[in-house]
Amino acid sequence: MDVSYLVHATEDVDKVNDAVTRLLEIEGSPELEEMSGHFGNPIMKAAFHLHGEEAARSFGALRAKLPPEVRSRIVNEIGQLIDEHSSLFLRFDKQRLVKGELAEGTSDVVRIKVKPRAFLMKGRATDFFAGMLEAG
Repeated sequence: MDVSYLVHATEDVDKVNDAVTRLLEIEGSPELEEMSGHFGNPIMKAAFHLHGEEAARSFGALRAKLPPEVRSRIVNEIGQLIDEHSSLFLRFDKQRLVKGELAEGTSDVVRIKVKPRAFLMKGRATDFFAGMLEAG
């Protein structure tokens, strides 16, 4: 599971990191990469790369915290959220996340990519992920 997001110069990187680690129950700090925006403004790219039990625990934490209407929408649109490599992509509004709300987003998002090992899926990725989300 990969989790990534951008933190702009006007945002508090620690506050955003705390919100993400609280949501996904991640221990530790993200990898940080300094970047520049279009006008030379500083931007920080933060990324977590989770594997095995840590990834499973974080996905379970996310699943448990999904509001029912968001979970339902994701399950209904699951085919549009999975790529040709059977990776599930979820995007949550970063600003609302910092406020303690979990809502889907399209810009300024926390991006989550979930790619389970092939032997775990035992079938179509859409069925696997829908089952995982509905189980929570």
